[in-house]
Amino acid sequence: MNHGVPLYREFTVGAPDGVAIYYRDYGAAAEGRLPLVCLTGLTRNSKDFHRIATELAPRRRVLALDYRGRGRSGYDPNWHNYAPPTYVQDILLVLQQAGIARCVLLGTSLGGILTMGLAAGVPGLVAAAVLNDVGPTVSDEGRQRIAGYVGTDLRFATYEQAAAAIKQQFGYAYPGIAEAHWLQSAQDTFVRDPATGELRLDYDLKIGDALREQLSAPVPDLWPLYAALKPIPTLAVRGALSDVLDQETFDRMLAEKPDLRRLLIPNRGHIPLPHEEPFRSVLHEFLEPF
Repeated sequence: MNHGVPLYREFTVGAPDGVAIYYRDYGAAAEGRLPLVCLTGLTRNSKDFHRIATELAPRRRVLALDYRGRGRSGYDPNWHNYAPPTYVQDILLVLQQAGIARCVLLGTSLGGILTMGLAAGVPGLVAAAVLNDVGPTVSDEGRQRIAGYVGTDLRFATYEQAAAAIKQQFGYAYPGIAEAHWLQSAQDTFVRDPATGELRLDYDLKIGDALREQLSAPVPDLWPLYAALKPIPTLAVRGALSDVLDQETFDRMLAEKPDLRRLLIPNRGHIPLPHEEPFRSVLHEFLEPF
């Protein structure tokens, strides 16, 4: 809240299987400006986009949602549904309820893969796209690293303890970042468990089971999905230290789409933060025509 005025409105939409999907709606429709829809990484939630959303909201409507099993969305009793085809259908339900037929998508990690899927599956929906540290090929190193920690039941007594643990695990990806980042990250990542009073991860741990099942299957070829972005203005962002989007894939993305705009961010791994420079300034400039 800011002087009694909500920074965003909160909504839920019920999926056909009964799972409630939560989203935040910042700002309002602006003449000549398309809404920005923010799609998170695998275990993340809408809080990740709060800083950039509040910055953009005075001039543009911004939506950020929690996929099923994350944040304030419902947990799915069938963890096999924690998969991209289900997420795409949930996103389309959110857009339908929000009255959005055309938008700009900002997709981080998994969200970037879903952005490609939406561009391929729903022609005309995506006016422009931002792919944050993800491409049609995800490196084996990154896939295995993520699979190694997703679904582990971490618990802490205080946010300060959680912040220290996050810094120890992910500090390599953010050299030199302000200490305040780690506390904010803990607050965005953990939630108080009403049953025990402990801080627990703000997602369904069964997502780890779904991920490991998906990684045991043959790796899907996502380049045909990426091809759907060829006529769509696209900004691809890579952290120079990333183990998810490697330089070879980053270069092939440009070869396949010569008008691709690219941003390489030094001293950042997976994932660069959209409210940090130079990502922030480049994002503002990229969004301006839409």
